[in-house]
Amino acid sequence: MPVITEIEDLKRIYKRRVPKMFYDYAESGSWTEQTFRENVSDFSLIRLRQRIAKDMAGRSTATQMLGQDVSMPVALAPVGLTGMQCADGEIKAARAAERFGVPYTLSTMSICSIEDVAEHTQKPFWFQVYTLKDDDFMKRLFARAKDAKCSALVITVDLQMLGQRHKDIKNGLSAPPKLTPKSIANMMTKVPWGLEMLGTKRRFFGNIVGHIDGIDDPASLSSWTAQAFDQSLDWERIKEFRSWWDGPVILKGILDEEDAKQALNVGADAIVVSNHGGRQLDGALSSIRMLPRIMDAVGDKMEVHLDSGIRSGQDVLKAIALGAKGTMIGRSYVYGLGAMGQAGVTKALEVIHKELDTSMGLCGERNVADLGRHNLLIPKGFHDMWE
Repeated sequence: MPVITEIEDLKRIYKRRVPKMFYDYAESGSWTEQTFRENVSDFSLIRLRQRIAKDMAGRSTATQMLGQDVSMPVALAPVGLTGMQCADGEIKAARAAERFGVPYTLSTMSICSIEDVAEHTQKPFWFQVYTLKDDDFMKRLFARAKDAKCSALVITVDLQMLGQRHKDIKNGLSAPPKLTPKSIANMMTKVPWGLEMLGTKRRFFGNIVGHIDGIDDPASLSSWTAQAFDQSLDWERIKEFRSWWDGPVILKGILDEEDAKQALNVGADAIVVSNHGGRQLDGALSSIRMLPRIMDAVGDKMEVHLDSGIRSGQDVLKAIALGAKGTMIGRSYVYGLGAMGQAGVTKALEVIHKELDTSMGLCGERNVADLGRHNLLIPKGFHDMWE
């Protein structure tokens, strides 16, 4: 195994191993990709306060997210098409998360179905849904998640319409992917990836194909996805979705303090401060910049997590020190999955955990629960530069 010391090491292997179509799907944002870039770069503007001569023996990164014990405040975010980054990718990622002691979130647009993941894991996982028009499908999807003993529902609320991602259009990446001579030629160069994909029966959207009348194959899926998302979504509709689920509900895609207050009003148990990894509204502020304002608005009333831009344990530390109770990683674990399968996801989690643990100690903190703004040096105007 190559020496892996940072998430960037996994990304380099991932880029070599996975077809360009699926690499670009993960490693891109909408329009100019400004928000995609700043999700990462804005973390570097926050500095850490080094403290010395404190007893740092017996450190612990363990905490809770939504009442669930976790080995560190990190969950694997929902990522569509994960099973195309690596054969049976959702199962492998879920197993790695389970063994590491962090939550795994399965996407509705996964290749492996809810039932697939439940069959191959021992502990409950989280399930993500979109705000779709089809009530019958949505209710059956909720029921399937309940039958699979999913412990929380994550409702993505920032995808009423798709932000344009130039690379996906040029690569023919859609649901299902449209293969071109160029993309086929590129796939033929990714021999280990191709052999693994040939060895699995899971190559289509397992939560959708066969579960909707008329959607029996990938070809019939395209027209359905084109009209499935509800552009008329409002808070009453989100409240209705909340009423269909009797367990914890997380609203993912909150980037404004007023929306955070509304999430509290409709009964969300937690929110994820997220701009969909820079894949929706280009020009929006980064998640980490918006976190302090949202914490000031609702942080004492509900659990707040942060997603988008986390590439290291230091990024996790900064989010927690700013008040978040947990974080979500997407690309960071996808790099590992595409690079080395389940072992790669485990390695990504190990890298982030080691960085979090070591940095916490050098900041003079023994327990992740004790992190706070006193551990940070925040530039003036970081979260209130814009009115």
